[in-house]
Amino acid sequence: MVVIALRPETAIDFPSSLLPWNLDTSAFREVLAGQDMLRWTLNSVVYSVVSVVAVLVMASMAGYAFAKKRFPGREAMFWSFLAMVMVPYHVTLIPTFIVMAKLGGVDTYWGLILPSLANAQAVFLMRQFIKGLPDELFEAAKIDGAGEWRTFATIVLPLCKPVLATLGTFVFLWHWNDFLWPLIIGKSADMWTLTVGIASLRQQQVPLSVVLAGSVVALVPIFAAYAVAQRSFQEGVAQTGIKG
Repeated sequence: MVVIALRPETAIDFPSSLLPWNLDTSAFREVLAGQDMLRWTLNSVVYSVVSVVAVLVMASMAGYAFAKKRFPGREAMFWSFLAMVMVPYHVTLIPTFIVMAKLGGVDTYWGLILPSLANAQAVFLMRQFIKGLPDELFEAAKIDGAGEWRTFATIVLPLCKPVLATLGTFVFLWHWNDFLWPLIIGKSADMWTLTVGIASLRQQQVPLSVVLAGSVVALVPIFAAYAVAQRSFQEGVAQTGIKG
C-alpha cells in the first residue's frame, strides 16, 4: 500500500521491483492539503474520541453497579443486557436508523455517536473485572464515610486502569474503522468519516495512489493509540494490587 502510494502514476518498472526508483510524494501532499480529508479526519476523531470517553464512563459505572451493588432484578437485568451481544450488529442497523431518523439524528454528530454508547461487551468486561476486586476495599471505604461517587472515583477507577486502557483501545479501533454506520447516518460528505470518505474517492476517479495515501494516513492514529495503550497497560499492571 505504501509502495503504490509512493509510486508515480506513469511509472512502470521492467523488471518489476518492490520499491520504485523514483519516489513520488505528490499523493500524500494532495491528501494532506485536501479540505475534504481534513473534514473527514475531524469527524473520525470526534466520533472515536467522544465514543471512547462515553463508553468507558457508562460501562465502568454499569459494571460497578452490576458487580458490587445489590438491587432487585440485578442478575436478570445483566443477562438481558448481555443478550444484546448475541444479536448481530447488522440486524439492528435498519431499526436503529429508523429511530434516529425520527429523532432527527441523521447527518448529525449525536446521531453518529449515540447508538454505540450502550456497549454490552464493554459492560461485561468491566463487570467481570470489578467483580474480582476485594469487597473489603468497599467496606473500608463505607466505614470511612465515603459515598458512592467517591468510592467509584478513588477506588474503582484507579484499580481499573488496565481494563480501561484495553477497553479504550478496542473501542477506539472499532469506531475509527467503522464504515457501515457512518455511511448510513451521514447523508452529506461533510459528515463522512475517513473510512467512508476514502471509499468514496474511487467513485470520483481519483488516482489509486491518492486513495492508498489516504489509507496510510488513516492508519497513523491506530498505531498511535496502540503505542499509548501499551504504556498504559504496563503502568496499570505495575500499580494494580493490594499491599498489606
